[in-house]
Amino acid sequence: MKLLSFIANGRASFGAVKDNGVVDLGTRMAPCTTLRQMLEADRMAEAAKLVASAASDHSLDEISFAPVIPDPGKIICVGLNYRDHVAETGRTVTEKPALFVRFPCSQVGHLQPIVKPKVSDDFDYEGELALVIGKEGRHIPASRALDHIAGYSCYNEGSIRDWQRHTSQFLSGKSFAESGSFGPWLVTTDEIPDPSKLTLQTRLNGTVVQNTTTDLLITAIPALIAYISTICPLVPGDVIVTGTPGGVGAKRTPPLWMRPGDTVEVEISGIGTLRNKVITEPA
Repeated sequence: MKLLSFIANGRASFGAVKDNGVVDLGTRMAPCTTLRQMLEADRMAEAAKLVASAASDHSLDEISFAPVIPDPGKIICVGLNYRDHVAETGRTVTEKPALFVRFPCSQVGHLQPIVKPKVSDDFDYEGELALVIGKEGRHIPASRALDHIAGYSCYNEGSIRDWQRHTSQFLSGKSFAESGSFGPWLVTTDEIPDPSKLTLQTRLNGTVVQNTTTDLLITAIPALIAYISTICPLVPGDVIVTGTPGGVGAKRTPPLWMRPGDTVEVEISGIGTLRNKVITEPA
């Protein structure tokens, strides 16, 4: 299934893509009104049966896409997880993954504008594979880590590079309001049994700026889940953003920043394309 969060007729809901439309699960799966709540209630199998028998309630053109999980308890991001990105930054590969967080207010959905803050022109793209936790766990062994995933999505981890460089910590450049995007939907794990066999491409105004395969992740997804779940419990609806490959705008000569009016796309095989226009923060 392709599961998504959306707004239609002024009402926030969640559902599944079917026949170029959306089956509204928020009206069918009370008391769950969000995708996160459905995952927490372990009702994925029920949702699949409902989708199989239901007609679409909305066309994709009639909805506004929200972030796949608008209300995650945690958004945990992984830095420097592709060797070509480590090399272009002049850093060295660390023994353990570099982690930081984003806040829910920093993300928008597919086809929604991402916002260049007025305090900076150094607005960079980072195409990444995101995963959503579907089953709670702590101290999860890597051998069973994939069992805890509900599905996968695309993420543009928009970064404000000069603010990111203010200190050795990344957070200040990584959580500006509406600077990143998440979508268009979550593809469930039955459709992607092996997340290491995907291709990822980022395009800016139609030009390819990042291109990789997910088998090149330094710390693979099972090991990431094992490591992060040792720090804190992972619960349904938590999001892990697995890292960006080389080709970021900050390391080009001259730097290639996202500007108002630009279109940025992150496409991952088996998932789809996350597309956003860039606007500037209102004065």
